Amino acid sequence: MNYFFLGIFTGLSLILAIGPQNIFVIEQGLKKQFVFIVCLICSLSDTLLIFIGIVIFGLFQKFFISYVEFILNFLLILFLIYFIWKKWNEKVTDLSFDNKKTSLSVNSVILKTLGFTYLNAHVYSDTVFFLGNFSKNFHINQKIFFGIGASISSFIFFFLLGYLASYFSKYLKTAKVWKVINKFIICFMVYIIILIFIDL
Repeated sequence: MNYFFLGIFTGLSLILAIGPQNIFVIEQGLKKQFVFIVCLICSLSDTLLIFIGIVIFGLFQKFFISYVEFILNFLLILFLIYFIWKKWNEKVTDLSFDNKKTSLSVNSVILKTLGFTYLNAHVYSDTVFFLGNFSKNFHINQKIFFGIGASISSFIFFFLLGYLASYFSKYLKTAKVWKVINKFIICFMVYIIILIFIDL
């Protein structure tokens, strides 16, 4: 059972780093828009990638790892540029802070969540490559407990992140405050793009 807790603490130590995916989860929580769906997609995606890394890490380690990372980074840059452009042109006065109304469709939110998840090379480096490599010498039952623990850490983190943001949204309902939040999101996404360019 020690490998279960090892998985939880290792997963949390990796996922606590702020990235574009986490910022998007926070934003949806603040807007109270499809918070459960967003958190569920992020958590289930992490679970899938964690076990992919545990099961077939050797294959990823030997073949095409640098090419896959380059392609994902390039696609993420394009995705973030599009997101920044949409955010820049977003009319804050048109946003509804009433949780009974939403400015985005569920399909749009799902696609954005999948984009922030699967186009982010950092997600693969943490789940597939790091956790897969970390557990490569474990026995099969140890791998399973480790993977379950790491997966649970993702569920804990994303649902806390999303619903804590949703709780604090009642203090951030004014359009003036949301304009500041949008500016922060844009600046952070630009910073992420710069970091990606540096790593290319």
